[in-house]
Amino acid sequence: IHGKPVNTDTQLIGAAIETFLRLGAASVTVAEGPGHHRDTELLLYETGLADQLLHRKVSFVDLNRDEVVKTKLQANYSGLGHLWLPRTVLASDFIVSMPKVKTHHWAGVTLSMKNMFGIVPGCRYGWPKNVLHWAGIHESILDICATVRPHFVIADGIVAMQGDGPLNGTERKLNTIVLSDDPVAADATCARALGMNPERVRYI
Repeated sequence: IHGKPVNTDTQLIGAAIETFLRLGAASVTVAEGPGHHRDTELLLYETGLADQLLHRKVSFVDLNRDEVVKTKLQANYSGLGHLWLPRTVLASDFIVSMPKVKTHHWAGVTLSMKNMFGIVPGCRYGWPKNVLHWAGIHESILDICATVRPHFVIADGIVAMQGDGPLNGTERKLNTIVLSDDPVAADATCARALGMNPERVRYI
């Protein structure tokens, strides 16, 4: 969305790709499963992410349309029992969640753990991932993160969003990037940076 801090800064994504390759990653794949914008290709070009990927010859996977595997959930707060999840994610050795730091009108904040909603394919679960909303956002976040735990977090709080997030809030310059190998600690830190008490966000 033009003029609004909705998506993670593409230069930050490019820098992360560069860093992991320099650290010896055999390959890096960038993947996204937008909850609202169904034309992922358009999103790639409008945000400038396509240029970052092309420049570094890195592949991109649209998780809304990837091949899926029936996966038993490792927690059962939502009562869903299992989810069909993308093969690309399940086959990855190291998963990095790169959220834009934002408030969220239902979840309170949308950070590294809520960002994992992006792995649940819209082609099977609807837009904006309706099944997860019906099962409970907080409960679904816990189940997804227990099953596919992010190994690392790079949270974009350079220009965050506050107010009516995740799409219609106003920008807030935090000039902050949070790096962590603990998604709960990362989200608690980002929530405090937004002026929120993390203990009042149920999934944290």
